[in-house]
Amino acid sequence: MTEEKPQPDQSQPEPAKNETAAAYPKSNGKKRRAMVILLVAVIVCGWIGIGWWIKAKTHIETDNAFIEAKTVALSSKVSGTVKRVLVNDNQFVKKGDLLVELDEVDYQVQVAKAEAGVGVAQNETGGEYLKAEGVRATVQSMKARYDQSELDLRRGEALYKREVIPKEQLDRLKTAQRVAESQLQEANEAYKRALTEAGLAGRGGNQAKVLQRQAQLHEARLQLSYTRIVAPANGYITRKGVEPGANIQAGQPLMALVPLQDAWITANYKEGQLTHIRAGQKVEFTVDAYPGRTFKGRVDSIMAGTGAAFSLLPPENATGNYVKVVQRIPVKIVIDSNSDPDHLLRVGMSVIPTVLVERSTADILKGLNPF
Repeated sequence: MTEEKPQPDQSQPEPAKNETAAAYPKSNGKKRRAMVILLVAVIVCGWIGIGWWIKAKTHIETDNAFIEAKTVALSSKVSGTVKRVLVNDNQFVKKGDLLVELDEVDYQVQVAKAEAGVGVAQNETGGEYLKAEGVRATVQSMKARYDQSELDLRRGEALYKREVIPKEQLDRLKTAQRVAESQLQEANEAYKRALTEAGLAGRGGNQAKVLQRQAQLHEARLQLSYTRIVAPANGYITRKGVEPGANIQAGQPLMALVPLQDAWITANYKEGQLTHIRAGQKVEFTVDAYPGRTFKGRVDSIMAGTGAAFSLLPPENATGNYVKVVQRIPVKIVIDSNSDPDHLLRVGMSVIPTVLVERSTADILKGLNPF
């Protein structure tokens, strides 16, 4: 009897093959998803990077920029004692507002003296005019005497020819005629001198001295008006260094006036950033003191040289070892008054201006073409 051998169980490995085949699709799917996510991330990052790069080419920015404004130093044109000070530090004033008033008593006295001088000059001119008239009458009298001597001389010559009078008498007549002529000439010179003293010889007439005194009166009134120091423009008072009772001299600084409505920005751009910056381009800038707020302006002008070239000690690059340093060129940016109606910006504030250069994306990409 033949014994049958047991057959090996071939169904055992089949489950392992099925599990391996099922694991392969799951692993391939995860890799595929990871590749897709990575590709999308690369595309997004590349797109953002290209956008930032293009923006860096069209929005030229620097943090080396500050606000500046004109500072008007106020001083007195005359010396005197301070009577009143009507402003305080950091106070806003308008054009024509009274700031400081000096004691005007001394200058009022000078005005009164000048007014009296005008009256005296008018009286003196009248008296000198009468004196000139008196000399003029003397001239007329000498002229009549001279005419009479001329007539007597002609008669004497006629009588001498007829041998009616002796030659001695004719000589006396000639002498009298020369004396009368000299006296007439002397009277004319005296008359001219009197006219000059009275101010009647020149174009000013008899008003020469009066005009001189009136000019002195005008000067005294000007000196009196200088005792009131007013604001030359709208602005803010700063660096006030005067108090009532102080004795000041002419030209002594009293305070400073800062017209913030005329403030501007000085942005020191690197020389490589000025390639496409032009006057008139729009500017947006932010200020550290007002985060989240954006102000506007425009490029006004570009300085004629670098800041180092106009410094107190400009560099001498022709001597010694040379190390190239990137230079900065100041750019003046005018602030739009509509973006700062309350004058929030102050002198010396740090700003970050961004110049919007007029370049398209095609122009930027065209610069990448090596051909």
